[in-house]
Amino acid sequence: MGAVEDFGKVPAFKVVEPAQTAPFVFNSPHSGSHYPERFLSMSRLDATAIRRSEDCYVDELFAPAPSLGAPLLSANFPRAYLDVNREPWELDPRMFREPLPPYANIRSPRVAGGLGTVPRLVGEGMEIYKSRIALDEAMSRIDGIYRPYHACLADLLGRTRGRFGYAILVDCHSMPANIRTGEMGLRPDFIIGDRFGASASPALVERAIRILASKGYTVAHNKPYAGGFITEHYGRPAEQLHAMQIEINRGLYMNEKDLTRTEGFARLADDLRSFMVELMDIPAQHFIVPPLAAE
Repeated sequence: MGAVEDFGKVPAFKVVEPAQTAPFVFNSPHSGSHYPERFLSMSRLDATAIRRSEDCYVDELFAPAPSLGAPLLSANFPRAYLDVNREPWELDPRMFREPLPPYANIRSPRVAGGLGTVPRLVGEGMEIYKSRIALDEAMSRIDGIYRPYHACLADLLGRTRGRFGYAILVDCHSMPANIRTGEMGLRPDFIIGDRFGASASPALVERAIRILASKGYTVAHNKPYAGGFITEHYGRPAEQLHAMQIEINRGLYMNEKDLTRTEGFARLADDLRSFMVELMDIPAQHFIVPPLAAE
């Protein structure tokens, strides 16, 4: 048994792809909520605790994207099971019965924090597994789900760039309500990440911040979240590929204790639909790098 069997009845991820009219691709890699029984049997956590790292309902908040002309890729597998916002082999040797292969990245800060490709922890330092797991378990998830997920995302971006001359990835996440930023310790409603200017046109980020601020939200830029592996890996502005991460404060729309939606969900969903409409209206001139002039 492995990842293929875990998601034999429920697909590991899904794509809603319309007749594309906008050069955008939306991605929700951490909102998956299908927890295979085999995985739960390995865990020391109950059915609620294991969801502490889940970006609950983010895929639903961005669900209007296809009706606006942009594909939406979203995970059904949970982040506690597999994190595709990591390098393929960011693995913690403390988790496995066997030695890791030499190409595994065992020293990244994310691995040190228990949040590798196959995470060791969820939430505030809660151990996922009862005991060490087989290395084959990680390989099954990486080969069976991680690689196909990234192949799908790369294909969506490649076809988008081929159609429009450029592509914009919006990587969609949520963050705990207790996040604070800046010297004053302000609680941001949103954090926009662009790897400190490396992954996207400044015009995209400026517009995103301006739109959200105009709706009354507090918006931070790059701190404490500048974007993970997906933003860094796919954001290559010189190649007409732009990637921006958006983090939403969960306190805006859900109760973090029982993981239920609050009354704020409907308002936020309406605001995010409007946000997407306005963001997609940004002119193409900000994203296509002109060819170098002849000497």
